[in-house]
Amino acid sequence: MNIFILEDDFIQQTRIETIVRKILTKNHWEYRNCEVYGKPSQLLENVTERGGHQLFFLDIEIKNEDKKGLEIALEIREKDPHAVIVFVTTHSEFMPITFQYQVSALDFIDKELPEELFKKRIESAIAYVYNHQNKTMFEDSFVFMGAKAQIQVPFAELLYIETSLIPHKLILYSVRERLEFYGQLSDIIEQEPRLFQCHRSFVVNPYNISSIDKKERIAYLKNGSSCIVSRLKIQSLIALIERLHVKES
Repeated sequence: MNIFILEDDFIQQTRIETIVRKILTKNHWEYRNCEVYGKPSQLLENVTERGGHQLFFLDIEIKNEDKKGLEIALEIREKDPHAVIVFVTTHSEFMPITFQYQVSALDFIDKELPEELFKKRIESAIAYVYNHQNKTMFEDSFVFMGAKAQIQVPFAELLYIETSLIPHKLILYSVRERLEFYGQLSDIIEQEPRLFQCHRSFVVNPYNISSIDKKERIAYLKNGSSCIVSRLKIQSLIALIERLHVKES
């Protein structure tokens, strides 16, 4: 579980972070990160994972910033349809507007609530993420859980994953985005058997292969991108694609 707090007021930053950490300690809930940011740009730069284990507490009004909390929520939602978003604000008049942005916020918490009720609402949000983070492995999702990263993207949008020039890092390419994270291709295959390792540096989603150049040993994806296929894997990949086409017909 990763928790992100966007709040520009130092007193409120301290208040919310203290409450969150006490709740985590009291319930013995494991988490990877709990970070506080005063600027939207800082938060967005440090969001490197995707999935239902990501919890964002966002203030709606950020002083001296062009992008407000609602716009940040929209950016988060566009990148990650599974993230959990909670608005924490003194501006209760903005609550109807949040529905217009269609970011599917879990809750809208007023900072001026009685302290015990405020804490209870914060705890409810964290409990929701903690209890649901391991229930997001739907058949239509690719989920990778590593020691340093957890990634979730729609399986139908996943194209391929390759090794990065940075040691121990991988790069995932989907229809909509490029994600870089720590992991090993062997762990990817172990966790997601629907993928196929076509080369020592590539794992491909065979469901998104449009054609294969046997001579050049290149697999072309539905979006026009391509990846290399090793000489030892070319026949196995072709046979797999043929089996998939039979199932679809």
